[in-house]
Amino acid sequence: MSCSTWSTSSPLNFKSHSHSSSCRSKRILLCNPRASSVITDKAPSSDLPRLILHESLDAAGINTQHARAAREDFCSQIGRLTEINAESSIAISRGADLAKVALLIAAEDDSLASHSSVPLSVSSFIDNLDDLSMGFCSTYLPRSSAPPEIFLGNLERYLYVHKGFHRMDSALDARSLYLHTTLTSRSGSLIMLSLIYSEVLKMLRISGFLNFDAEIYFPDILQKSLPRGYDKKKSKISDETHIMTSKSLLVKILKDLKDAFWPFLYDPSSSLFLRAVHGKYAQHTGSFKFGDMHRALAACERLILLNADKKELRDYAVLLYHCGYYEDCIKYLTLFEEQETENQTNPIKRLEDEAVKILKTRVNLILAQDGWSNSQSS
Repeated sequence: MSCSTWSTSSPLNFKSHSHSSSCRSKRILLCNPRASSVITDKAPSSDLPRLILHESLDAAGINTQHARAAREDFCSQIGRLTEINAESSIAISRGADLAKVALLIAAEDDSLASHSSVPLSVSSFIDNLDDLSMGFCSTYLPRSSAPPEIFLGNLERYLYVHKGFHRMDSALDARSLYLHTTLTSRSGSLIMLSLIYSEVLKMLRISGFLNFDAEIYFPDILQKSLPRGYDKKKSKISDETHIMTSKSLLVKILKDLKDAFWPFLYDPSSSLFLRAVHGKYAQHTGSFKFGDMHRALAACERLILLNADKKELRDYAVLLYHCGYYEDCIKYLTLFEEQETENQTNPIKRLEDEAVKILKTRVNLILAQDGWSNSQSS
């Protein structure tokens, strides 16, 4: 099977599928998955089907060397997350190097979007974070006898006033969802600002300047406030709901990217999955939601590797359907159904369950028609 005629100049130049063979000619994103049986990315369980993005881009003639390298390092880092440290606060930051993981996510996406021959320099931005921490020590570090409130107040004046870090609505600029661009522009999403705050605390603790148990208050999304630190000894029970853990931070980073680049029309009243099943593709207008099949697939694959939520199997499956990977789609839908045990009365959940059945029936009919066509041609 020849490669698709999908144009790499536009992230949205892919087609919806009808049940006719002419409309299923892979004029979308990638090549026919039957062209190769090599599994390029190891899933967290041997029971999981393959992840198709890098292999398929390679088959389409797109160099994925840097994207693969970033993904491999990403897998190495999340492999350090144990059940205990995955649920520890980002103020403690044990196990995976959270800043490095965020930069590896950015490095893979940068390679997918730009096809640059030069990879994003993860080490340079790690150095940038170290310099940010040391800058506090040379300008705003209070005397060693200062109470925690003074220490944290100085830190926040340093970050939010002196350095000018501020929140940016990711709906207006997707760059706010990446750590490297947040460090460069001083403008980022709430999750990125929380990560930067935690990394500065980590460096100050390692350097011996932080001698109390600091915690980070992660505000609600609808609040306009910024991440703030507090002395855990003086915390209230209500503060515990605003603590961000290592795994929840990584899941939030990836879900934000998945939502921003989901290549189907934005509808706040519907879920990503339902929007994809209805098949109304987003227009790349440069505003609000951006639409990029490559980066949506990459976010889904990394969420699966992170073992974030069984719904990621379903959402990945619907993207595979739109890319013409019907056999892989069925495998992920089946795996999702095997793990789906909840019996919720939520109306969106009921619609999603029905949509899974419809999608699975649709794909099975396509595969049956393909099988009949192949038997007739032979």
